[in-house]
Amino acid sequence: MSPETVAFFILAAVAVGTALAALLVRELVHTILWVAAFFVTLSGIYFLLEAPFLGVLQLGVYAGAVTILLLFGVMVTRKRIFSREAATGIGPYPLAVSLMTVVLVATVASGLPQNPVPLRSYDPALLSANLFGPNGAWLLLLGLTMMSALAGAIYLVREGRE
Repeated sequence: MSPETVAFFILAAVAVGTALAALLVRELVHTILWVAAFFVTLSGIYFLLEAPFLGVLQLGVYAGAVTILLLFGVMVTRKRIFSREAATGIGPYPLAVSLMTVVLVATVASGLPQNPVPLRSYDPALLSANLFGPNGAWLLLLGLTMMSALAGAIYLVREGRE
């Protein structure tokens, strides 16, 4: 086995482990931290697959910005984030449904044709020109809309609101 294959299997095992930990942990803040670890692991897989642009985007946007946004939202809106009142986690029924879904997907995937499709390379300059060129204003507007939605959510859940 090549070192890349071993590294992929290790990263895949860590990704599955952190995703399961995010589902099964009872504290909301710990869930967010496990999700952040999953995002970092997924970024490592992108780097391993020789897609550094996606790896950096994964680190910057998801592991960085989304995680901080979730932590900020939880800390602003919940008074006792480390208490049992803020407990999340999943019960036995959603876990059973997810296991049945995994079995169903594995069964369907085993019947798919095994002919590999050749990968096409992409030009990161074309993607960045699309993101920051004519569509840049729309992306900025989307960010401002999300920030105003967060501000509205904070206003709605604050204590002492009449």
